[in-house]
Amino acid sequence: MISANRQRLKYILFDFILANVGWSFFNCIRFYWSAPLMEIQGYSSLSVFLGSNNVILGQIFIPFFMLSVFYLSGYYNIAFRKSRLQEFVTTLLSTICCALSIFFVVLINDLIEERMLNYEMILSLWLSLFLPIYLGRCIITQIATNKIHKRLWSFETIIIGNGKVAHQLCDKLNRMKFSLGYNIIGYVDIPGEIPSDENGIALSDVEKFCYQNVVKEIIIIPTKNNIKSLLHVVNNLFPLNLPIKISPNMFHILTSKVKLSNLSGEPLVDVAGSNMSESSINIKRSFDVLLSIIFLIILIPLLIILIILIKIDSKGSVIYMQERIGYRNIPFNIYKFRTMNEDAEVGGIPQLSTLNDNRITKLGKFLRKYRLDELPQFFNVIKGDMSIVGPRPEREYYIKKIMDRAPYYALIHQVRPGITSLGMVKFGYASNVNQMIERLKYDLLYIENMSLLNDMKIMIYTIKTILTGKGL
Repeated sequence: MISANRQRLKYILFDFILANVGWSFFNCIRFYWSAPLMEIQGYSSLSVFLGSNNVILGQIFIPFFMLSVFYLSGYYNIAFRKSRLQEFVTTLLSTICCALSIFFVVLINDLIEERMLNYEMILSLWLSLFLPIYLGRCIITQIATNKIHKRLWSFETIIIGNGKVAHQLCDKLNRMKFSLGYNIIGYVDIPGEIPSDENGIALSDVEKFCYQNVVKEIIIIPTKNNIKSLLHVVNNLFPLNLPIKISPNMFHILTSKVKLSNLSGEPLVDVAGSNMSESSINIKRSFDVLLSIIFLIILIPLLIILIILIKIDSKGSVIYMQERIGYRNIPFNIYKFRTMNEDAEVGGIPQLSTLNDNRITKLGKFLRKYRLDELPQFFNVIKGDMSIVGPRPEREYYIKKIMDRAPYYALIHQVRPGITSLGMVKFGYASNVNQMIERLKYDLLYIENMSLLNDMKIMIYTIKTILTGKGL
């Protein structure tokens, strides 16, 4: 059985070993390049220099630093079917970043009077890191690609669709000279289609079948392009946490934007992921966690004051937990400071708040106006339930109502929900389903244009909203 985690571990181990090799080789160049400076510092020979405390510490910490840069580059996100061009570009840029960082932090005291020699030292450092690491990655990638093409490695795959078109695709994949790695083990019946295989899997049994057969990928090939039905299917498949692939023309219909990473063979597009690059995804997540920890530490005095005021203001718990539907349609408990009376929802029937809602406490109005009730959600961000910026999560009760009228709502489950969003800063709170659908347009616009720069803009807008008290 092919393991994506095992493949990632190969890349990580080779990167670590080859980063050590590259750094050791550069230290040899460094010694002879700066021989006069080395003698002044008391390093009489190469062995003495390589055995010094500073070099040994660098040999320990620099490879780990490089691995952190490689993680942020997104290289380890994809274990198989890597784009060769993307692999080259990612390795090139990440090793340049490592070389420059190491030079200006570690090697700054080695500066030589002749500026050209300093440039040559940076170039030598980069080449010492880039060449062995890129060579190691190429070897691992080539071995994996050859095994996939020769059908020695494959990925258990099910096709959502049991019509003529689905079986034609399967035949086409099986006839290809170089395999793409799809091992079709079952077809799923879609209501309304004429099945070509009597042994089709019921749509309600997909989750159980995937777990029992360790399915790695899902391909959706319906006979009819019923967008509403297709989006409901995609939404139900998100919790499986598997790649969900469709043909590019259907992806264009769903999202109006096509993103291909591999142009060889039968082009299929993963609709389960966002439009952000792998590096942006990792950087966004890292900043989410870092900023959340910083904000929570800075805001400790304010959080303590708010906890005391909420306890004094009304009866009930300080933190209000409510189940919301998040990334990949998976439920989670969202944390908020309680702003309503404890018995706000009689009988457990969901009720949206309105502008002059008498269920909101006196302090609650203030907390909502300045969005202070959302502060506990930084804990959700650290846990991985949420992001700082992303579409606001809703309750399943309202999602069903929204999906009946706007099935494209399913697309927001491609990303983690956020504490703030484009919909919140441009539209605000929604007090009914119609307003939720109206706000949804902003959330979909955000997903189509996700970037770190747009996240920063939304955060700035949010801060402005908080300071001006326009949270309601």
